[in-house]
Amino acid sequence: MRKLLTIENLTLLGILFGAVGGFYIPSLFQEIRLLGDLFLTLLKMIIVPLVFTSVFIAMLGLGDVAKFRDVGLKTIAYYFLTTSLSVFTGLILVVFLEPGKGNEINLPHGEVPHIKTLTFEDIFWNIVPSNPIQSLAEGKVLQIIFFSLLFGLATLAIKKEKMGHVYNLFDGLNDGLINLTRWVVKLTPFGVFALVGYMVSEVGISVFLSLWKYALTVVLGLLIHAFLVLPAIAYLLGRYNAYRYFFSVREAPLLAFSTASSAATLPVSMQVAEEKGGVRKETAGFVLPLGATINMDGTALYESVAAVFIANVYGIELSLPQLFMIFLTATLASIGAAAIPGAGLVMLTLVLSSVGIPLEGIGLIIAVDRFLDMLRTSVNVWGDLNGARIIDRFVR
Repeated sequence: MRKLLTIENLTLLGILFGAVGGFYIPSLFQEIRLLGDLFLTLLKMIIVPLVFTSVFIAMLGLGDVAKFRDVGLKTIAYYFLTTSLSVFTGLILVVFLEPGKGNEINLPHGEVPHIKTLTFEDIFWNIVPSNPIQSLAEGKVLQIIFFSLLFGLATLAIKKEKMGHVYNLFDGLNDGLINLTRWVVKLTPFGVFALVGYMVSEVGISVFLSLWKYALTVVLGLLIHAFLVLPAIAYLLGRYNAYRYFFSVREAPLLAFSTASSAATLPVSMQVAEEKGGVRKETAGFVLPLGATINMDGTALYESVAAVFIANVYGIELSLPQLFMIFLTATLASIGAAAIPGAGLVMLTLVLSSVGIPLEGIGLIIAVDRFLDMLRTSVNVWGDLNGARIIDRFVR
């Protein structure tokens, strides 16, 4: 019985009962919207401290500045390249396929949600913080990540003994926040029940009919990235056949699909990379754990597609600077995505907030989120394995 009452199954039941309840008793679900708002607030509560500690710990995990120059810079550059390409792929697909268009929500009085107007100068100043404490308080994720990277690099340069104390403190904080994230994720069935029910009571069931096109866009983007983009990078930089390599290390991506967790897959990823993929133990021991923390190609692609899809459903026209802001936020926010099931949903709130897209739109996509989570986690792990093989070729 316990096996049947998993978070995933309960979430599916929450979606089903929420949709039915919102259709037949809309007045009730207008009242219990508070539960959905509470769930979204708890997600937002975790974001800022989790992003800060995750990025900072990833930097300190490099050990010292010399290792940062030799291995760290190369690894981070590779992960930033692949994540950027995955987000770019997702944005190209979602702009051309336009999921959500034609199924716009009919808002009361024809109101369109307010969305921030941005210039490229605004985007630049959204990256460099003048007051990191204010950035933390206001949840400005790009500024938080920028400060975390610089602070982490500076901390690497202090005495080992002092750095150890700092590492232990923030590693403990990070573990505590990941536990808190797990607890909030366990509330997903209740949050989904209220969000979906409220959405159906407001706009009807028709808006969910466009989900197939959204899911198809995400799946197509993930397949293109996994089997075209990453193999091309493997051939150009690593000088190896990625398809043969995939069959050697396939156990890890398959396990990632079943668990939807990069962290749970990490021991298997390290084993197959070393024993079957020909990656040296030292390289695998550094690149793969770092990748499980900061390399989320599939998650970043999904977030960019989801953000534009939700904007389309709300009838919001996104300008080029706003699309670029989504590109930057999805790329950099994936660095702080915890390697646990459902973490992508937490980070999606950041991407939506960056340009003012209503967070309630998460209720639209949550029906297919679990399946897409499994796929994008497989792509995350496959990207990590390629990173280990490529970096192994370049490190001393």
